[in-house]
Amino acid sequence: MTAVQEPSTAVRTVTATIDGREVTVAEGTTIFDAAKQVGVDIPVLCHNERYDPVGVCRMCVVDTGSRAYAAACVRPCEDGMQVQTATPEVERSRAVLTELLMADQPAPEDDRKHTTTRDNLLFDLADGYAVGQDTLPRGSGRGTDLSNPVIAVDHDACILCDRCVRACDDVQGNDVIGRSGKGYSTRIAFDLNDPMGKSSCVTCGECVQACPTGALTNKPIGGIPIRPREELDQVESVCPYCGVGCALTYNVDRERGAIVFAEGRDQPGSQSRLCVKGRYGWDYSASPQRLTMPLIRIDSSYPKGPLSADVRGDRNGDNDRGRAGAGGGRSGGGRDNRPGKDRGRKPGGLVDYDEVMPHFREATWEEALDLVARRLKEIHAEGGPGAIAGFGSAKCSNEEAYLFQKLIRTGFGTNNVDHCTRLCHASSVAALFEGVGSGAVSTTYGDVANADVVIITGSNPTANHPVASSFFKQARRRGTKVIYVDPRASTVAEHADIFVQLKPGTDVAFYNALMHEIIRLGLIDQEFIATRTSNYDELARTVADYPPERAAQITGVDADTIREVARTWGEAGAAVVYWGMGISQHTTGTDNARCLIALCSITGNVGRPGTGLHPLRGQNNVQGASDAGLIPMFYPDYQGVDVDATRLRFEEAWGTPLDPNRGLTVTEIVKSALEPGGVRGMYMLGENPFLSDPNTNKVRKALSALDFLVVQDIFFTETAEFADVILPATSYLEKDGTYTNTDRRVQLGRKVLDAPGQARPDWEIVQDIARRMGLDWHYESPSDVFDEMVELMPSYANLRWDNLGSTGKLYPNADPEHTDGTIVMFDDRFNTDDGLAHLVPAQWLPPRELPDADYPMVLNTGRLLEHWHTGSMTRRSFALDAISPVAEVYMHPKDAADRGLAHGERARVRSRRGTIELLVRVSHREQLGNVFIPFHFREAAANLLTIDEIDPYGKIPEFKFCAVQVEAL
Repeated sequence: MTAVQEPSTAVRTVTATIDGREVTVAEGTTIFDAAKQVGVDIPVLCHNERYDPVGVCRMCVVDTGSRAYAAACVRPCEDGMQVQTATPEVERSRAVLTELLMADQPAPEDDRKHTTTRDNLLFDLADGYAVGQDTLPRGSGRGTDLSNPVIAVDHDACILCDRCVRACDDVQGNDVIGRSGKGYSTRIAFDLNDPMGKSSCVTCGECVQACPTGALTNKPIGGIPIRPREELDQVESVCPYCGVGCALTYNVDRERGAIVFAEGRDQPGSQSRLCVKGRYGWDYSASPQRLTMPLIRIDSSYPKGPLSADVRGDRNGDNDRGRAGAGGGRSGGGRDNRPGKDRGRKPGGLVDYDEVMPHFREATWEEALDLVARRLKEIHAEGGPGAIAGFGSAKCSNEEAYLFQKLIRTGFGTNNVDHCTRLCHASSVAALFEGVGSGAVSTTYGDVANADVVIITGSNPTANHPVASSFFKQARRRGTKVIYVDPRASTVAEHADIFVQLKPGTDVAFYNALMHEIIRLGLIDQEFIATRTSNYDELARTVADYPPERAAQITGVDADTIREVARTWGEAGAAVVYWGMGISQHTTGTDNARCLIALCSITGNVGRPGTGLHPLRGQNNVQGASDAGLIPMFYPDYQGVDVDATRLRFEEAWGTPLDPNRGLTVTEIVKSALEPGGVRGMYMLGENPFLSDPNTNKVRKALSALDFLVVQDIFFTETAEFADVILPATSYLEKDGTYTNTDRRVQLGRKVLDAPGQARPDWEIVQDIARRMGLDWHYESPSDVFDEMVELMPSYANLRWDNLGSTGKLYPNADPEHTDGTIVMFDDRFNTDDGLAHLVPAQWLPPRELPDADYPMVLNTGRLLEHWHTGSMTRRSFALDAISPVAEVYMHPKDAADRGLAHGERARVRSRRGTIELLVRVSHREQLGNVFIPFHFREAAANLLTIDEIDPYGKIPEFKFCAVQVEAL
């Protein structure tokens, strides 16, 4: 048998001479890039190394000895080529071009870039060539567009270099910007020549970052003037919003103590990209509503209960309105006589401080901390360890998450500590840990570039993970087939090769049918199954009961589409799946994730580039907080609290006996607070369960029933209305710490601003409480905590504060001094005890609450691009609130028409648990019979409606399915 010769991997090179300097480069290298290698700078306007070269401005022309000059940004080097980059003739050509371009430019004193950041590239060239603006006649002008709240458009400053077009299309994949008009009237256009603020622009600011002139510039935010970078401090940090963890630089005005503007910076993951939240959503930290002093509830505001009309439910018409028990039966009948009672304020997006602050008095830190420690000690002494619980936060740093769980476990002897992973990816983690032995992703979002096929399921990444979605869109343009599976036709559907709009709650049936077809067609990877998996036969028997015809009846997806998806996936050389909370936030969430694990495993799509399993993490540090042990069943690095050897190791490290039993989860803690002998005292760090947890009426009763609640936060949240003590923390921007993104990238978040008033970093507050609990803690800085964490977390081995650098490191990482870390995990074995992927078959089960005649529609909840979690940060950001200021229910046009509702009218949405009122948005993205409500809006809190049934394994609530009715007011 003749051996097949492998194709040569040798890189062909060419040698050219540029301004007398010889350079050897790979074939295809442009003159511009080659010149840069030998230290020759060629001026450019349209070119930027982040975008594909187009050569439209001709500023970079060089003499190659041909009849016409060549654009260096697009012309490749040739062997033996002689290049002159700055002959008198070439320079004269550039000077004339600069003069022509300057003729229509605004005067320097009127140019929006020159008068702010002072980095107008055209003006810099004009200075270099001594070109003025008064030598040629000026046109009549093309106008300005100030319709976007944070971006200014000056068409007179535009040179039609198309950088903004390429930034929008080729990098972000939004396809908003093009050209309109002819001749002199040609200008950049948004959609069909709409004003920018009325177009489909998502305000990511990539065009501003790309623009070389004053045509696209940032507007000042919060009255802080934009100044040149050299007059500002640059602080490298990480975005505080979603799990993508984009690297950015804050430009800081130290005189005013404020951020002036933010820019994306290079990092292997985000590659200088940002979304609207990262680029423009940082001013929340300067809100006048920041907590700046410790607060203690006054005696006259006991018995406890909700303080504002919104939190009492007086404006929502929920089922508890007017009942004693809006405060859990503890509020008494004198609620209306409290100071700050409802003054008839219209429903709004923020807590009315005039309404709630009279119930508290300012205190010193010593008094507040002493009271916290004393009351929690008393409850612990009376009720035992089970009477105490803690909610941490995925917005806090790794170090703060680690210290918080350590305090609850060592100071109170309980594992009753959890955070919002319970509300987003707990079921994913349960399935991943069971199936592959790790709760982390097996590959990065950027690895989609190496995939032939990608399934994006139960996720709306254009809204929830916008920068990650830009990589998905780029991959599709390069040939990756995108299969999008979701009940909603979000904007991702517009970029998909196959869009599967299945009925909500039918994921198991759909993926079982895919596996049925893949097995029937013989598209499984038999070797991978035999050597890398267990329990395949049982899986095959289960999916045999799900032929496409049966699945079509369950899912609403036609059988031919199921067959097409199965064949497309099964025939792929490399395929990866990315999923979101549409998979996890179901009572069958763990089963949904089990199916995805099995789908990848039986086709061998794990452990190679372009393959794997990636649950897209929701909050900026939900991965890190989970890694650090902020969950009730695991110590740091997912080491079981009920494993004797593990517990003994942590007892030795922490110097105290530990509880051998798993603790209560977020949803179980809420339930326990309503039971005799249950949780009586809580420490709430950065969480707002009143808005984030399901069945708000139940949460209201539970919070009211607590004997003692301490809330540690940056704003007075809805949950803080039930607090006995409120501790003012620093925001993300006011402290140092590490954060782990969805890719497993551990990055440094650096202090940008000083804290307001007496606000303090969370880790310092936790340590002060720990000391009052008798713990001998003496951490001097977050780096001390990080060092201790790493010693106890094998996955983080070798990482040090000092070797994370400006771009962070992926874990696991054998040599962080020299490598970025592991992109693809499980190349030879899984992290399970036997090294195999454990395939767990699942049967389809219907959701717990189905529509009926009284509640005929299905509610799905989720996020908007501009907002974040419970809105406490984003609704205090000028840009984000200006773009998306009101709560809306998204409805199919026919559903709206059948109820006599029109776009923009107010409607009532009710479930068996509550009622809210909000505006109608007629949307073709919804299926008939389904509605979508974002959960960011306190005045129309979606979780008043949601059901608190939970997944039996991940203990995650069913946020994605409950029965509702929508009706006209």
